[in-house]
Amino acid sequence: MKKIILSLALFLGVVSGAQASGDTIAWDKAPNKTNDLAALQNGAKIFVNHCLNCHSAAFMRYNRLKDIGLTEQQIKDNLLFTTEKVGDTMKANIDPKQAKEWFGANPPDLTVIARSRAGHGGTGADYLYTYMRTFYRDETKATGWNNLVFPNVGMPHVLWELQGVRRPIYDTVEEHGHEVHVFKGWEQVTPGTMTPLQYDQAMGDLVGYLQWMAEPAQNTRVRIGVWVLMFLLCFTFIAWRLNASFWKDIK
Repeated sequence: MKKIILSLALFLGVVSGAQASGDTIAWDKAPNKTNDLAALQNGAKIFVNHCLNCHSAAFMRYNRLKDIGLTEQQIKDNLLFTTEKVGDTMKANIDPKQAKEWFGANPPDLTVIARSRAGHGGTGADYLYTYMRTFYRDETKATGWNNLVFPNVGMPHVLWELQGVRRPIYDTVEEHGHEVHVFKGWEQVTPGTMTPLQYDQAMGDLVGYLQWMAEPAQNTRVRIGVWVLMFLLCFTFIAWRLNASFWKDIK
């Protein structure tokens, strides 16, 4: 029995050491902006201008953006390309064959990406928020970029002009008898058009929009759910008192 326990402990130590030596990092907590209309509108603008070139959102129509406070005219003037109509779905114009040749795979649809990327590290929003902020220059890759959350990613850093160019800094520590590299922070190589704080806020807006797009009725559902629970609580009290009144004379 002792040998089995010792073997299991050694196995867990090897596994944890292997995980610690990887390039991935813990996910940062994404700000919750699904109720902030200004943030959602800015996130929609970033999505259309930077993401929609390659990624579709084929289950979202442009006119649904009226739910976040935009008028139909604002959608037409600021978020539509010349050949699209306000009732169309958000589809990328990139050719799938060319996309596969350039990136190794056709870029995925992003309609429900914020719901599909949840994992042991946090919510899908946490994943996306960390992912969009951890690109770094890697000349060994075909695109010239890599990512700490998604190592060997095929996607280039399309927002690098906003964030600038950074490189990760690691500390070398010894764990379980092996030297591993632990992520320490970032070094700014060249500045972007935004400060780090401004870029983080912009990515919070983008992720907030992706959260909203994954389930536009979520906030309404939550509000209705609160009222339903309050009604059931009040009705339970009334039913309890009625039950006591009906049965008070029965021995």
